[in-house]
Amino acid sequence: MGRLVEGELQQVLRLQVTLYACRERLLAATDPEALHDLRIALRKLRSLLQPLRGLPACAALQQQAAELGRSSGPLRDLEVLIAHLQSQGQDMRDAVNLRQPRLLTGYAALLAGAALPALFGALDQWPQLWRQAAADAELRGLANRVRRRLAKQQRRLAEALVDPAHDRHRLRLLIKRVRYGAGAYPKLSGLSAKTLARLKAAQSALGDWHDRLQWLQRAEQDADLTVCVDTWRMALQAAEETADLALLALQEDFTSTG
Repeated sequence: MGRLVEGELQQVLRLQVTLYACRERLLAATDPEALHDLRIALRKLRSLLQPLRGLPACAALQQQAAELGRSSGPLRDLEVLIAHLQSQGQDMRDAVNLRQPRLLTGYAALLAGAALPALFGALDQWPQLWRQAAADAELRGLANRVRRRLAKQQRRLAEALVDPAHDRHRLRLLIKRVRYGAGAYPKLSGLSAKTLARLKAAQSALGDWHDRLQWLQRAEQDADLTVCVDTWRMALQAAEETADLALLALQEDFTSTG
């Protein structure tokens, strides 16, 4: 197999080991970072697979990775909210205590659900499928395929950055895809260290904005969060301003190449 083909195989196998370890940490129920680390490994796996979309060898693994991402996302959002409430001290202790059982129930549901076993089943089957695809010459021109897909992601981001009616939600997703794609394929992305730093800054600011927006929406349903609304509104505005500056900086990188 070629270097890229073999490298892809080794990266997925390493991520499989990491995902198994994260599952065991979740089962132990003593590690508050277990779900976060599981989703990081899952994100890296999906970033490796995304430019390979359309290859039959990757279809099942892509599907199962996406499903686990969807099913674990709301649980991670609850984790982030609880961590924020804990950082506010004794004033929010009751709010934390109210939500902590929901989090534990969510962990149990994730572990008992179908998404994790389905992903591990797909991971077990994938190496044989990948090697067979290589043997059948289905992976010829893999580097060019990946390079084209990454370039397409970057063009989409460039177009969105100059759209006067840009949607922050969409920009956040596009930035994540471009940044994580570059992380998965650093030699094929063509992005400089400066651009990667700007992507990270924009993603961070948009992430802060997204969290506060979600929490404000949740406060409309949860009366015990009303006390936080004014603070979250101010934080939302500050995150919007920070994000807008970061997006302007990104335009310098992507509009010249988009």
